[in-house]
Amino acid sequence: MKKLIIGLACVLLSASAVEIGKVPVEVNIGGRDGGKTDGTVWNSSMLKGKVYVLFYVDPDEKDLNKALTQALKKRHFSRTKYGSVAVVNLAATWKPNMIIEALLKKKQKEFPDTLYVKDKNKVLVKQWGLADDNSDILVLDKKGKLIYKKYGKLSSDEIKEVLALIEKNL
Repeated sequence: MKKLIIGLACVLLSASAVEIGKVPVEVNIGGRDGGKTDGTVWNSSMLKGKVYVLFYVDPDEKDLNKALTQALKKRHFSRTKYGSVAVVNLAATWKPNMIIEALLKKKQKEFPDTLYVKDKNKVLVKQWGLADDNSDILVLDKKGKLIYKKYGKLSSDEIKEVLALIEKNL
């Protein structure tokens, strides 16, 4: 019986997992689940019309892919063709949500070109099968199709790959 339950859980997770070459299932994060720093609902369908990099980050791992964020800043991609979203997995940390939310509001003002989203209940872990307690990187093309994903720290070669993919898809 235990093996059956584990098997069903694996099938369900893999069925909802984001896949390269596909548009992820539409997800809303709002209300008790979190949302944008201004309190409104975030909908994943907004990840279209530009090339988007989505960071899904445990606050305890916020610096794991700092090299990528620095490389992206240096490239100065046109914000009419490129966007970035940082979804913060608040359920993955021991730090109080109130403190992290205050920091996110400050960051949103400091970096208005990046959209900050709070995920209080691991919505993207459950709906998209993203890695929990980590720093996940997703790159989506203009149609919202996933063209790159990595869970964990990117190597320098992987950073070059991400930059080249963005450039190619702009």
